[in-house]
Amino acid sequence: MNPWSVADIPSQNGKLAVITGATGGLGYETALALVRAGAEVLVTGRNAEKGRVALRQIYDQIKRAVPSAKVRFAMLDLASLASIRAFAESLLENGRPVDLLINNAGVMDLPTRRLTEDGFELQFGTNHLSHFALTALLLPLLRKAQAPRVVNVSSLAHRGGKIDFANLQAERKYNSWAAYQQSKLANLLFTFELQRRSDAYGWGLMTNAAHPGFARTELIPNGPGTGGLKGTGMKVLGSFMSHSAAAGALPTLFAATAPEAEPNGYYGPNGFYELKGPVAPAEVLPQAKDEAVARKLWEVSEQLTGVKWPATEQTSETVTFPMKREA
Repeated sequence: MNPWSVADIPSQNGKLAVITGATGGLGYETALALVRAGAEVLVTGRNAEKGRVALRQIYDQIKRAVPSAKVRFAMLDLASLASIRAFAESLLENGRPVDLLINNAGVMDLPTRRLTEDGFELQFGTNHLSHFALTALLLPLLRKAQAPRVVNVSSLAHRGGKIDFANLQAERKYNSWAAYQQSKLANLLFTFELQRRSDAYGWGLMTNAAHPGFARTELIPNGPGTGGLKGTGMKVLGSFMSHSAAAGALPTLFAATAPEAEPNGYYGPNGFYELKGPVAPAEVLPQAKDEAVARKLWEVSEQLTGVKWPATEQTSETVTFPMKREA
């Protein structure tokens, strides 16, 4: 059996895909593949110039194969609840169903503790809280789609993660890698809890997750950097244990489009330590399956973001946002 590839993506004609952090790296490759498959793709990011460049590159690569391609860019700063709200409100005003929401954007292993606009530790705020809020705000449009999917991009780093409710924002002590691990574990806990609630309340979502293995993107240069002992180690490891961003995007694309992808599925490469290789089910460590922690994280995330998810299928969504927090 041949490994799963972009050639196996079913036609996405008529579908709208929203991808966070899609102006480069994994998000860009995900957008490119979905446009090629016929989807209308909304590329989001916080830099308009990078968005313009990404659109031009996508059109340049597919204009002959897909002359009717539909792809556009929208500003979305995941370090700002106000930006998330404005983005969601623009989509809600349009009313177009969202078939695929791919929560891809992330920051990694920042050397010093930094905060979002709303005072959240940047890794936890960007990687988890922002996507928690965005998914809630777009829920009405997801529910309008025929077979909506939400894909959360996690990481191998979840394996060492722990949700430390006593130091959730690294207020007491900041360890860059532990903060990243926590945020990636939160991605999986959110995935599985969202599917449980969708099943219980009739939201009609398929929610799953993916990780890229060790993909060559700008995540490392923009996080821990390529200098120092850690950077040198990353470069040495990456020279023989990594794969391209396009290969790293395949588990996300499988989760988003493959008929055989399952609710609560988790997909990644199946090579050594899941660093690279063909797409396969990925290992989920026990802490990601802890339903009590998932419920508590959900409640805390609602409190922090001000998002209130619907309690039942009949209940309409009410969303409020807290005042800007002091850094």
